Amino acid sequence: MSTLSAFFVVSAVVLSCFALTAYGALFSSLHQTLVLNSSPTQGQVLQSGEGQVTVTWSLNKSNPGRTDSNYKRVKVKLCYAPISQVDRGWRKSDDNLKKDKSCKYNIVTMPYNSLNNNFTWIIDKDVPTATYFIRAYVYDSVGEEVAYGQTTDSHKKINLFHILAITGRHVTIDICAACFSAFSIISLVGFFFIEKRKTKTSHQK
Repeated sequence: MSTLSAFFVVSAVVLSCFALTAYGALFSSLHQTLVLNSSPTQGQVLQSGEGQVTVTWSLNKSNPGRTDSNYKRVKVKLCYAPISQVDRGWRKSDDNLKKDKSCKYNIVTMPYNSLNNNFTWIIDKDVPTATYFIRAYVYDSVGEEVAYGQTTDSHKKINLFHILAITGRHVTIDICAACFSAFSIISLVGFFFIEKRKTKTSHQK
């Protein structure tokens, strides 16, 4: 093979690898090799900035045909359930994981370990009101997704929980506002009676 031919072959291989990297992994090509569980129960409601979610995960030992020799890192994410994606393109799912927008919130990133992984996450204050599930992606040494696990089924209909966003108001503020309003009303009534009494006294003189 001539030097020029070898150059073209190498260039083609490099460009192909670059194209694959740029395109990204497909979710449909990943194997569900992790068993993932979380503390929220079906339909449970948690508050942003306050609620806690404990996640546990491990390799599925009942699938002996899969090897985890190339697993290097695990990233656990909070994902929108389909009911909270309707008419919201900024939350849509895409088979191309570089285009997928359904799992925006990172819970934790850790080195891969096949057993006894757990993490307790305090929900970030900026998490919006929606229905969610949790998914973990496994990455290889070059940072590509190669496997996953999730707390729901393939149709994303079970083990879903709800998060309520912070509204910007607090119970203490509401109580204080109510007290000041009541004080203002009482003050106005008091001043009214004082002025009325002064007027009556001046007329009597």
